Amino acid sequence: MIRRFLPASAPTLSAAVRCLSTGSVSINVPLNYWAGQRRRSLEKRDKEKVYEPATGRVLCHLEPCGKEEVSQAVEAAKSAFGPWSRMSGMERARIMIEAAHLIESRREEIAEMEVVNNGKSITEARLDVDSARLCIEYYAGVASTLAGQHVQLPGGSFAYTRREPLGVCVGIGAWNYPFQIVAWKSAPALACGNSMVFKPSPVTPVTAVLLAEIYAKAGAPEGLFNVVQGGQETGSLLCHHPDVAKVSFTGSVPTGQKIMEMASKGIKPVTLELGGKSPVIIFKDCDLENAVRGALMANFLSQGQVCSNGTRVYVQKDIMAEFVKEVVRRTQAITIGDPLLESTRMGALVSLPHLDKVLSFVEQAKKEGAKVLCGGEPFVPSDPKLRGGYYMTPCVLGDCTDEMTCVKEEIFGPVMSVLSFETEQEVLQRANNTTLGLAAGVFTRDVTRAHRVVEQLKAGSCFINNYNITPVEVPFGGFKMSGIGRENGQVTIEFYSQLKTVFVEMGDVDSLF
Repeated sequence: MIRRFLPASAPTLSAAVRCLSTGSVSINVPLNYWAGQRRRSLEKRDKEKVYEPATGRVLCHLEPCGKEEVSQAVEAAKSAFGPWSRMSGMERARIMIEAAHLIESRREEIAEMEVVNNGKSITEARLDVDSARLCIEYYAGVASTLAGQHVQLPGGSFAYTRREPLGVCVGIGAWNYPFQIVAWKSAPALACGNSMVFKPSPVTPVTAVLLAEIYAKAGAPEGLFNVVQGGQETGSLLCHHPDVAKVSFTGSVPTGQKIMEMASKGIKPVTLELGGKSPVIIFKDCDLENAVRGALMANFLSQGQVCSNGTRVYVQKDIMAEFVKEVVRRTQAITIGDPLLESTRMGALVSLPHLDKVLSFVEQAKKEGAKVLCGGEPFVPSDPKLRGGYYMTPCVLGDCTDEMTCVKEEIFGPVMSVLSFETEQEVLQRANNTTLGLAAGVFTRDVTRAHRVVEQLKAGSCFINNYNITPVEVPFGGFKMSGIGRENGQVTIEFYSQLKTVFVEMGDVDSLF
């Protein structure tokens, strides 16, 4: 999910004047948004606490949406769909480009709020905001290119196809890339002429509403993009709503299965971007320096909370000792602390329960025979205001085997499992021995081997001599239980539109009756 670092051509990052400081933010404004304005829940329900990961403070209280709020948001989206879908691609593009410009002008503000709500470093958060902006710019360019096909038939007759929008689409986001994901789902949907109701994760509800306000300010019709907050009940109401035409979800495999089942009741198409347990294969002929960098990028972005992470690092036996020594040295040098500081490279995990879960995986690995080469412990920063935050030291596990829990199950934290291999055939069999297939990586100087191995890897997003690079021009998604459909790239248009075939008879009907 940068996880998703941008290409080398991205603008140079510079420290901006800090508007927020860790531990100083409290949010009291409504986070629901539909029909052009922020909304409070219509019914009285128990509010849920939302925490600032860096400090453990309560950041705000979430007002979950029930049936009435969901119905109003869907109705607003339904009303906006008519005029929006009748606009030309160029007209839609102008509004989307303006939204991208507004994001660019508010880059630091959005990034800071993302840090406060999610816990990742400000360096990464800026790149996430850039990725969101680039995604909207990309699909603004695509909007005016949507076209069908003309087919000449005998006797002067012909047929043509029309690519038409679906209607009201639902997006359900994850907590690891809140602002980026809301853009990745909304941009292709809006480019195709759809409207959207988006539900963020209840753990990170803050920044989606900022994009709703940006779309509105850019000139989008009232109700085009709406935000409803809540958990499982709210998501269920959206999936079952009869006026919802499609559901796009990013999150865990079990939740994805439930969403697919709910959507199937109405025969609604789904896009599912789910979990991974991805392999990184490092051959002895690699550029070792590059392979070490790649392994770190594959495991420690966003505190390891990235679905495409390459957490099974297979290293050819001949270079194992040298690789491990350098990886451990660099992992131990990662600066942990206040995520709003420029020097920080690893912030806080998203919640206390999640931190406890990740640490329990490390303990289980030790019981099963893995060796902790570094990290894997709770971390308490020296700054008193951070001592209630959800920090841990990034962990490298050695002496791992394929049967261990840490190698088989998605941990979703800063834990790298290192395994040894001897032959190409052997490592391919081991790498593919999983029900998941989101991503995979190969490090080698042998270009023939690189392409041969990638061809045999059962994963939807593969990397050669790099990892976790996802430019918006390129499709992202998985094989097997890692999901259905794709996000980003030209192909995603197919998942937010439907094809109509029109036959035109230029002669008389040739009837059999």
